Amino acid sequence: MINTYKLGNETWIDIDHGTPEEIHKVMDSYNIHPFVAKELSSITPKPRVEFHDHYIYCILHFPTWKHTHSEKEGKNQEVDFIIAKDTLITARYDTIDTLHKLGKDLEVNEILDKGDRPHEPSHIIFVKMLRGLYGGIFEELEYIEDTTESITSKIFKNKEREMVVSISEVTRTLLDFKRVTDLHHEILTAIQKRGKEMFGDDFGGEMESIILDYLKINTTIKSNLEVLRELRETDDSLLTAKQNETIKKLTLITAILFVISILVAFIA
Repeated sequence: MINTYKLGNETWIDIDHGTPEEIHKVMDSYNIHPFVAKELSSITPKPRVEFHDHYIYCILHFPTWKHTHSEKEGKNQEVDFIIAKDTLITARYDTIDTLHKLGKDLEVNEILDKGDRPHEPSHIIFVKMLRGLYGGIFEELEYIEDTTESITSKIFKNKEREMVVSISEVTRTLLDFKRVTDLHHEILTAIQKRGKEMFGDDFGGEMESIILDYLKINTTIKSNLEVLRELRETDDSLLTAKQNETIKKLTLITAILFVISILVAFIA
């Protein structure tokens, strides 16, 4: 399915689970290289950025945990971007709330626009989209932080053993978030540098703010991983202390039973 949105002089073409015919129609209309058209037809496992004469093509993956429409929790969502002067083309293979909401907002803006809206900076749709996508990651991280607080509370309510698996699951999720987002920095920086040459200083400035959003996410992920590492150590310490106490009790009971058995044998 293809949806088209407008904001000022900009056009956003969103290819949602596009068929080969739909993709090739868009590619032909905007003079996009056939290899790029082929890439848009299926999911790509790794991010990438390519620079063409009149557009930038990049692939980014956005990690999710609970807030996904796919059947499998934790499935990373891919968005392919083709960034041209007055046109943004996206291709996706999952329902992404940020893109859906942005599309609805643009529809409303187009209906209400009376022509007296102040001039928008260039590539505002692309910038809004990235901010929304990174905002979605922040929401996922907030959910993870709430889960971590719940685990912490249960650990200190004598549920250390039950929380071992929970800590491992959250840690694995955060490591996946880190693995996916670590690859963004190089791509965003490359887009900023080349985009500034192709589209002007305004684009470079907007991308700088996007990179700062990314760096906040990167820092938050690392901070949460550190908290979980300390939480695991605390959980292990409490488990060890509890096990040692149990062993002491068992040893004492064994010793008492041994003495009783000797007394019984002596009396008999």
